[in-house]
Amino acid sequence: MTTVREIPAERPLDLFGKGRGDRATRVLEAIAEARLRWTTVVNRKAPDGRVDDRRIPLIVTERRVEAHDTDVVSVMFTAPDGRALPEWRPGAHLDLELPSGRVRQYSLCGDPADRHAYRIAVRRIPDGGGGSLEVHEALAVGTPVTVKGPRNAFPFVLPGHGSSAARVHFVAGGIGITPILPMVRMAHRLGVEWTMVYVGRSRDTIPFLDEVESFGGRVTVRTDDEHGLPTAADLLRGVGTDTSVYCCGPVVMTQVIADAVRDIAGVELYSERFSAPPVVNGTAFEVELARGGEVIEVPADKTVLEEVLKVRPGLAYSCRQGFCRTCRVRSLSGEIDHRDTVLTADERAAGELLICVSRCGGERLVLDL
Repeated sequence: MTTVREIPAERPLDLFGKGRGDRATRVLEAIAEARLRWTTVVNRKAPDGRVDDRRIPLIVTERRVEAHDTDVVSVMFTAPDGRALPEWRPGAHLDLELPSGRVRQYSLCGDPADRHAYRIAVRRIPDGGGGSLEVHEALAVGTPVTVKGPRNAFPFVLPGHGSSAARVHFVAGGIGITPILPMVRMAHRLGVEWTMVYVGRSRDTIPFLDEVESFGGRVTVRTDDEHGLPTAADLLRGVGTDTSVYCCGPVVMTQVIADAVRDIAGVELYSERFSAPPVVNGTAFEVELARGGEVIEVPADKTVLEEVLKVRPGLAYSCRQGFCRTCRVRSLSGEIDHRDTVLTADERAAGELLICVSRCGGERLVLDL
């Protein structure tokens, strides 16, 4: 999941579903004080760079197919004892520890007003890293799991409360609807002026279609099989200088939007993607795994993580974007080209690096693996 800073929305009578308007006001004021304003593309990370290591035991209580082609399922989690769960706001995600030991990050796509359940949705990726297949095949109702979070690296900033925009425009591509859907609900409930374009290959492949279309004429559903591939103009219809744009979907789509928005003065762009970013300005180098002695060639356009997984397939990783810290390892020698967003100066001085994004500044890195 990567983030191009753009914005989404949604909520009940107040932000957390309680009959207390003052709570909503306090939350909005806190967001405003944080001055979460962006007009350019930035990497996804928690605002203060901290890692929330809180682990919460949950149990799967519901599974539903959310796309007609059956490739997307939603999974509901609750606490075994029924207790209230930590609060979250639109854009938040969970680190899900799967039964195999894999850790994967999934956006919360339920209702933040429901304090007793978390909902995620996962598209089956047959040739992926195995996490989506495990969710589809192993997380039956009654399965115990552990999560970390919630954490929010894609926060929704309301117009007039941290955003200078007057209206919000959402763009979601396929499974990218997951962080956007709670944002839309919040904007709708709070009376924010908003519009949305939802795109995908076909109506059979896009999840939560009934939920999205229940918002009526504010939403445009556009599928490739009916309309062809969308252009930037199709995705940004009606966007002007008074608009904040929230986008989540395939890398190509988010890049098209980012390129177009740069030419529209005053637009705030916030986005997130669910795939690793391409390597930029990379050079080839070698990685030596000290414990086994293997020497691996890392091409200029590949990450250390990609190449190490070929010989150490059990290595833990999650975000592939340099912010979750799951793939952190220690370098024993070699110059490190740090490209993460979260390691502290002391951690870097100790030789630590995130191999999903960071590289070698010379010819060889020796890793404590």
